[in-house]
Amino acid sequence: MITPQRIAKRVRRLRREISETYADIDQPLVIVVILKGAAVFASDLLRALSIPAELEFVRASSYGSGTASSGKVKFAHMVEGPLTGRHVLLVEDIVDSGRTINEILKRLRRDRPASIRLAALLDRPARREVPVDIHFTGFVIPDRFVIGYGLDYAGLYRELPGIYSLG
Repeated sequence: MITPQRIAKRVRRLRREISETYADIDQPLVIVVILKGAAVFASDLLRALSIPAELEFVRASSYGSGTASSGKVKFAHMVEGPLTGRHVLLVEDIVDSGRTINEILKRLRRDRPASIRLAALLDRPARREVPVDIHFTGFVIPDRFVIGYGLDYAGLYRELPGIYSLG
């Protein structure tokens, strides 16, 4: 569906957008990566930024080993560092139903960050159940289950360099 070359080109554009958005902040940007799927995207994005940034991680899931959201968000890990008064960029691989992102945003907002924005490699609006504002979007995709570039099916296929439709 999306070649490695198209992904690399879009990541470079996102880098410019994000770096310009946060160019005037007086502290490093806090990048909160949603594990495991967003790790590849976040790594490429972080290396491309032209501003100082710190990394934090969240591990949350609503999929398990299936191709549809269970509707229940499970948290395995939350941010360890303080977010109060900090500018936060949440990095996700794919925004689907919106449930997981919504729950993560609720938890992060409890720490009263100065701002919080969302960067998503993929947006699949056809499955949206909860409204979500995506500030930096890589690609809008049709209603297909996708793998590669960090996205998986039952833990497999994350290593694929592009985005592929499963089935």
